[in-house]
Amino acid sequence: MSDGIEVEQMVESKPRRMPMATSLDKDAIREAYEDVRSDLTDTEWAVFKFDGPRIICTARGQCFEEFRQQFGDNERAFGYIRIQMGDEMSKRKKFIFLTWIGQNVGVIQRAKMSTDKALIKDVLNNFAVELQAGAENELDIDLFRDALNRAGGANYGTGVRNF
Repeated sequence: MSDGIEVEQMVESKPRRMPMATSLDKDAIREAYEDVRSDLTDTEWAVFKFDGPRIICTARGQCFEEFRQQFGDNERAFGYIRIQMGDEMSKRKKFIFLTWIGQNVGVIQRAKMSTDKALIKDVLNNFAVELQAGAENELDIDLFRDALNRAGGANYGTGVRNF
């Protein structure tokens, strides 16, 4: 107010961009999860990525090298993978839940991953190890096996690995 005259300020009326809440394609995610867990299929992994604010299943496969190729430096994603473990005494399938945050992902998107991860873990809820990666060299089958061995307890074999 100046000299009794009200000065009206111009307020820009742009709509505020509010981040949309993340949602899941639960049926497709559950189907992929059950496919990886099933002994009746050859599917060893599934990858889940963001399609806008929605997490969807984007790929499934059998080869670890193909699994590695699903993740990029600009992406946020989740992976679920079955790995054959054991020795000549016993073989067992173990599962890993992977959170991927590529090196070029921004701060806000990185921060959202904790709540997004909680959503997808409601569906992908059975795994021996949870890992987080963000660089290609972290997607290494030997690192995955080592994590499973550390989490797995006793190994009674003679050291011979039959995979």
